[in-house]
Amino acid sequence: KRMSPPPCTMHHLRSKLRKNCAVKQETFQKIAEQDNFEFAPPPPPHIFYHPQMSEPNAGVPSNLPNADAQNASVPKKPFYDDLGNEITKSAHKKLVKIKKSQERKAKLLQVAQAKADAADEGDNNIVVEDPTKYFENRRNFIVESEARHDFNPYPHKFVTIIDGRETMMSIPHFKQKYSDLEKGDLLKHETVSLAGRVDTIRSAGQSLLFYTVLADDADVQFLIQRDNWGDKTTDFDTIKSRIKRGDIVGAIGMPGVSKTGEISLYPTHLQLLSPCLRMLPKQRVGLKEQEIRYRQRYLDLMINKEKRNIFYTRSKIINFIRRFFDERGFLEVETPILNTIPGGAVARPFSTHHNELDIKMFMRIAPELYLKMLVIGGFDRVYEIGRLFRNEGIDMTHNPEFTTCEFYWAYKDYNDLMEITEELVSKLVFSIKGTFKVVYHRKGHDKDGKGQEPIVIDYSPPFRRIPFIHGIEERGNFEIPQPLESDETRIFLDKKCAELELKCPEPRTTARMLDRLCDHFIESEIVQPTYIINHPVIMSPLAKYHRSEAGLTERFELFVMSKELCNAFTELNSPHVQRERFRAQQTDRDAGDDESMLVDEGYCHALEYGLPPTAGWGMGIDRLTMFLTDSLNIKEVLLFPAMKPIQVNDPSQEADVPEGKQ
Repeated sequence: KRMSPPPCTMHHLRSKLRKNCAVKQETFQKIAEQDNFEFAPPPPPHIFYHPQMSEPNAGVPSNLPNADAQNASVPKKPFYDDLGNEITKSAHKKLVKIKKSQERKAKLLQVAQAKADAADEGDNNIVVEDPTKYFENRRNFIVESEARHDFNPYPHKFVTIIDGRETMMSIPHFKQKYSDLEKGDLLKHETVSLAGRVDTIRSAGQSLLFYTVLADDADVQFLIQRDNWGDKTTDFDTIKSRIKRGDIVGAIGMPGVSKTGEISLYPTHLQLLSPCLRMLPKQRVGLKEQEIRYRQRYLDLMINKEKRNIFYTRSKIINFIRRFFDERGFLEVETPILNTIPGGAVARPFSTHHNELDIKMFMRIAPELYLKMLVIGGFDRVYEIGRLFRNEGIDMTHNPEFTTCEFYWAYKDYNDLMEITEELVSKLVFSIKGTFKVVYHRKGHDKDGKGQEPIVIDYSPPFRRIPFIHGIEERGNFEIPQPLESDETRIFLDKKCAELELKCPEPRTTARMLDRLCDHFIESEIVQPTYIINHPVIMSPLAKYHRSEAGLTERFELFVMSKELCNAFTELNSPHVQRERFRAQQTDRDAGDDESMLVDEGYCHALEYGLPPTAGWGMGIDRLTMFLTDSLNIKEVLLFPAMKPIQVNDPSQEADVPEGKQ
């Protein structure tokens, strides 16, 4: 270790320093005299000097007798916080320290987000934020690779037969078969082929990749190691840069379990089966915009995996209904979609033109009349599950095309149908939910997915029953004049609607105003499953008259949460009464009600051969699915709901049109 210099040496150094300072001062003095300005030599190191002092003071300030007075004459610098309030020096130091800490955290967060974005795109070094630029780069890469014959990005098939043995299996089967393996196990002598869509990409250095691959509503990890790579046609680094998030890939490799205990495939070969050219939404953000979700349902199902459960539930509902009727001896049939007369319901149809026959035709609004013709023909129990088309409004519970189930049962009436409806609905709900009580959020969900205003709906039978006319009179505290077909009744209802400020579109027929009053007094208050029964004849042209109450029919509608689920009645089987009902509907149609029925002479002719006492029933599959999947909008339960078209100049850019631009 070096020793400190002896005192004599220190004395010599100080003397030399003073001598050098004196020489420099003399030099500066001569220069000043030549240039005619005064030179004030700097004070020696032991002199304390301040610009505001008239003369320098010898000695260190803290050792001077008047040092406090001299320090008091120096003004102190004030310190302020972000709001302009004066603070102490120590508080200012703490504030500066906090700001620097926040800046460091913000920079670290920015770096972390950049890495996450890069990981989403499959490359930790390149971050592309512009979807259009990403699409152009990816498309150019694929096109140029095809032109150079580097590889085929769209192969005809993923070849999985190795040594004469099929190695392909589904991801759920793969995970189930190798679920008994333990951490670190690797079956090097077994070969398995898997395929699916790349959901996430992570890398650990230059020689290890982790892919999460989705297929068959399950996911599995591809653990790709350079040491295990065995593809001689494509090296590890090339395939690493080729595969991006969203691509469809096929892998051949060895089954095993990672060190963290995750069942994985260790690929030796990896093939791009179909590239995803467009940038997928970030995983941490997801896809929330309803407009894009409905228009691009494929993207919604790809990103929001929980939305797929809605359509699994929908399929279970349809399958349960089909089994329910099959087990009871019903025959499933199919009836025409195109009709020459739009019959079977009160609704506005879609029309088209048949070129060969040169006639106007209509898409069916209901299969009812055809199904009852089959009952006349000898099929005593028939049902049909299919699409109906009504050229009406689009809202939260209505779509122009929708799915229903209708069945017709000979020798039964509407009382029997109420019993079988309770059995069907209660058993269906219990089979899917495991309970009769289902939570439904009447205000939907917020942006964070939290439900608003939960309501418990109890589907256990029996269901409540409310008479149509008596229910209105009881709740409105007035009596409707009889008979309902009279002008007196129409005038009374018109005044009552005006008094209650109820909007009823023209023409303001008795049937329309009664329906509006029922909606106001009865339907709007229904929460639990409830039957509205015994509708007026003027509102039910195909239902049989009530056996004990004049002017009414044996009809019921099932409502839940103020929404109609099904409609049923004892069928009218008198041909001459049916003709009279059709003619009354034709009169309303001529008055401007384009939803009224036309006279279907072919159906009346069929009734003349004899329709046995029959009960008929129809249920909307879409609305039932809404209640059992906690969906507020019917578009949530339709794979491809009706949407207003978007006008774009470049079809290739349709997916990038912002929400709301049409």
